[in-house]
Amino acid sequence: MDVVIREIQAADKAQWRTLWNGYNQFYASTVSEAITEKTWQRILDERSSIYGRVAVVNGDVQGFAHIVLHEGTWVIAPICYLEDLFVAPETRGRGLARKLIQSLVDEGKAEGWSRLYWHTRESNPARKLYDQFTDVEDFVLYRMNL
Repeated sequence: MDVVIREIQAADKAQWRTLWNGYNQFYASTVSEAITEKTWQRILDERSSIYGRVAVVNGDVQGFAHIVLHEGTWVIAPICYLEDLFVAPETRGRGLARKLIQSLVDEGKAEGWSRLYWHTRESNPARKLYDQFTDVEDFVLYRMNL
């Protein structure tokens, strides 16, 4: 299996959109067309702090990682938040999510990021993979939609 991890490109939109819809379905979320389009535009905008990586298998986009680079109050170097990670159901179990995460680890080390973090549901089966990268912290997420 030929796997390439690379930055998202404008030509990836249709395949990304299929995955994005699957991602939102997995989390039982509804994201409006306006937000979806704005997300896509931010990913492609070089001035945005939102970036995207894709896993390409034999020429087809089969997974994505959306990240946000941001500053922090406890560090000098940028912090990377892995906001979204998704692999097409038909290609799960082949190491694509691992490759996407590892590519961010490698990029972060090369670019001097201070840390990489993400969160997921406690019941997410992907935690078996995530636990291989780092230990779970004991923080509680509080969220207020405004």
